[in-house]
Amino acid sequence: MPALQRAEALTRARLLTVHEYQLDLDLTRGEDLFGCTTVIRFDCAEPGEGTFLDLRAAVLRRAVLNGRPLDLATPADHRLPLPGLAEHNELLVETDQRYSRTGEGLHRFVDPADGAVYAYANSSPDAAPRFFPCFDQPDLKARFALTVAAPDDWTVIANAAGGQQAPGRWEFEPTLPISTYLVTLVAGPLHSVYAEHDGIRLGVHSRRSIGAALEREAPEMFELTAASFDRMHRVFTERYPFGKYDQAFVPEFNWGAMENPGCVTIADRFVFHAPPTEGDRETRAMGVAHEMAHMWFGDLVTMKWWDDLWLNESFAEYLGYRVITEETRFTEAWTTFGIRRKSWGHDADQRSTTHPIAATGVNDIAEAMVNFDGIAYAKGASAVRQLVAWLGDEAFFAGINEYLARHRYGNADLGDFLAALADSSGKDVRGWAERWLATTGLDTLRVETTVEAGLVTGAELVAEGTRPHLAGVGVYDLVQGRLVPRESYEVEVAPGGRAPLPKLLGGPVPALVLPNHQDSTWAKLRLDQASWHSVRTGLGTLHDPLTRAVLWEHARDLVRDGGIGPAEYLTVVEQHLPGESVDAVVETVLLFARQVVVQTYLAPAERAGGHAVLRAVSRKLLERPGAGASLRLVALRGLVENSTGEAGLLWALLDADREELGVDRQELGVELRWAVLARLAALGEVDEERIAAELSCEPSDVAQQGAEAARAALPGAAAKEAAWQRIFTPGVLSNQTLLGAAAGFWLSEGSEGQDAYVARYFAELPAAGARGDVVVRTLLGRLFPAGAVSAETVRLAEECLAGEGLTPATRRLLADQLDDLRRAVRVTD
Repeated sequence: MPALQRAEALTRARLLTVHEYQLDLDLTRGEDLFGCTTVIRFDCAEPGEGTFLDLRAAVLRRAVLNGRPLDLATPADHRLPLPGLAEHNELLVETDQRYSRTGEGLHRFVDPADGAVYAYANSSPDAAPRFFPCFDQPDLKARFALTVAAPDDWTVIANAAGGQQAPGRWEFEPTLPISTYLVTLVAGPLHSVYAEHDGIRLGVHSRRSIGAALEREAPEMFELTAASFDRMHRVFTERYPFGKYDQAFVPEFNWGAMENPGCVTIADRFVFHAPPTEGDRETRAMGVAHEMAHMWFGDLVTMKWWDDLWLNESFAEYLGYRVITEETRFTEAWTTFGIRRKSWGHDADQRSTTHPIAATGVNDIAEAMVNFDGIAYAKGASAVRQLVAWLGDEAFFAGINEYLARHRYGNADLGDFLAALADSSGKDVRGWAERWLATTGLDTLRVETTVEAGLVTGAELVAEGTRPHLAGVGVYDLVQGRLVPRESYEVEVAPGGRAPLPKLLGGPVPALVLPNHQDSTWAKLRLDQASWHSVRTGLGTLHDPLTRAVLWEHARDLVRDGGIGPAEYLTVVEQHLPGESVDAVVETVLLFARQVVVQTYLAPAERAGGHAVLRAVSRKLLERPGAGASLRLVALRGLVENSTGEAGLLWALLDADREELGVDRQELGVELRWAVLARLAALGEVDEERIAAELSCEPSDVAQQGAEAARAALPGAAAKEAAWQRIFTPGVLSNQTLLGAAAGFWLSEGSEGQDAYVARYFAELPAAGARGDVVVRTLLGRLFPAGAVSAETVRLAEECLAGEGLTPATRRLLADQLDDLRRAVRVTD
């Protein structure tokens, strides 16, 4: 299916005004196909002109335009030509659509726990034609009315209110005008819990096999939803416009959640049928607030084209974190943003594929889709934080409400957004946008001081780059080995400029002067040598978790840039992480230390020692007096993930000796139990028979994914070849079991014949692009041989990247991995 070109979208938007869709779906036709009858009513501004319909049908049965049958043999490249349009048009299309196994379109899932069947639609970003024939671009909004035939024991929910009219027959009211990528339904023998808040009917839904967990989690979900609604109704002039508010937890979902108006879909791992950490709960809370922000910013007013994706995601990211910090018990959420989300964005912004936040000039939808990245989310949210700090809350939200009022139920672009903010604030918002939204890369902030006789005689905050910054500066003393705050203040520094720090003058030399104190801007930090020495000494003694997060991110940046070596980074981890109290900090640091520092920055012969350091840190965290259940779970994960050659420890966790470690089966949970089995499989300690036996004891989808990881981890030529064939043969694995297999394949590092798969990977990757972006993201995100750090792997990746026929997603994601691989080679040289 060729990607929709921007020029094509502009032409189609100029010609068409789409009024309504009537969708009649038949979900009773079997395992592979469902029936879809689509009626579209639309106007054409230039009667006699033609256009095309986006069509991704298994079978096109009938197409009738204004009573005139269309030639069913004419569709090409998944487009149905519509010649000779009238001023007012009615198009009827009857198709058989194919269920998805990759989470794109109408995804069908058979629950291995009880055999029940479920379906849910994910139309974003460009998957709507897999669900129903349509004009698939965000600026052709319409009303959607659905009728659904389903098995008698199913419940069906959709964007709008509706219900069962007869056994197996469901009808839904027309929606307000929305974009095609926001249309959804969720169907199956659902378990549902309902509530009401502020006149809005709330519902949470899941498959029935995890219904008990949903009942347990529903009160917190409703509490978070109510708190988010209350804040949104204080922020936005217009109340929530889409009627009822369902949140459906769906299986095998590719993302965390999706902002379909009236029917948000969420990955059902967030039902927490296994023990969660407090960080997991915070992530879910942020998702609730993030998707609700989209109801206004993205759904009520939608971008005209995908280069304004950031208008959706940056704002929702910012408001999501702000809402849960200020309105819920998750008061330290900005710490998670600083340690986890910013690292994602910092990496993206330092690669060759970096792009502006407002990525203007995106020519087609395939190019746009690869910009769902840390720049659109984390960097964009950081830019919004700077904008709010510069304008002030009152002017900022006045501008937002003006923007929403001008374009409600329609579409807008960056210029419209800036115009509303400029009118509300009277400031040069367009000039600010040129500095922040149209540039790439990270600025650098540092503090320069001069000292005489032990006293500071000069101090300046120095900005190297193209953006203005409102940044905090924190001053710390080292007292008996502890870093103690002396003072902090906010400083405004011009692009490439210097800002004096007069409060430091005349005082004793601080142990640490920290630019970007409280993490309010987007920049790299560079500390002077004395400040870094103080961090190495006292990082774990700092009281404020956000300050610790800023410094952990700085240490991460230093080792990636070669400013410190991998051994020094691991020493900092060994010294300071066992005392850390914030789950997100511990989990993120352990993950980076394992996946990047140990697995790519250390030579293969040194990796066992690196894992041993992280294993010891995890053990200390697990055994720390007073460690709560959440921190213990984070420590357990670290212990398992770093037990690469410790079969005895793994067996102790899995079987009889758990009491010796103070861990019981419930605390381990099904995900971690399968992680242990995958590690044992990689060591040759378990075989296919044991994997099958474990799976038969708990035949859940989580176990299926874990079993695929364990099978792929098995050493030996036959096991590796079998895993490789499952991964690279289309249709064998679903999106989630493919994730498991890809994650497990390289666990048996150095097993016989495995090195040959590095070359095979690059040889077979281009053809896999035809399987779609979801598959490509898995193969490049989970299966890329990141541990094979060598000039030869770089050569193979470069040759693959230079080859013909790569899809935009393959080319972009491969380029990102190649950048990281080159960085690893530089660090290890």
